[in-house]
Amino acid sequence: MKIGELARATLTPLETIRFYEREGLLPPAARTEGNYRIYDQQHVERLTFIRHCRTLDMALDEIRTLLRFKASPQQNCAGVNELLDDHIGHVAQRVRELRSLERQLKVLRQQCVEANATADCGILKGLSGDLVAESPAPKSRKHVHGTH
Repeated sequence: MKIGELARATLTPLETIRFYEREGLLPPAARTEGNYRIYDQQHVERLTFIRHCRTLDMALDEIRTLLRFKASPQQNCAGVNELLDDHIGHVAQRVRELRSLERQLKVLRQQCVEANATADCGILKGLSGDLVAESPAPKSRKHVHGTH
């Protein structure tokens, strides 16, 4: 199948497919004499696997690791379990961060309970002053969200 058919079969944008190929997650496709990429069922299955991992917010390096395990079916899966346990920890940390963000936003929202002139807007004042300074900067972490 051509790239458009692979895209339709997996509900994946063309640029995402090309990106996964450049990143080495999806093996390069064979080429026709006209230089069109030709994909097969293995590409569909692998891309479906990758997309499922992405819906679980897994980073590309995590997916690479899982693909290596998948390519070695006789290998012990303890590493897969460890990877997933680590990822669960990343998700739990992100949930804590999002709850903190929600609390901060609610405090900020309480700064302007009724519509006023923007010069008197408590939200705008809060964003310019002490409220933002009180918020701790996010801790550095190995799993960077929003980059995959």
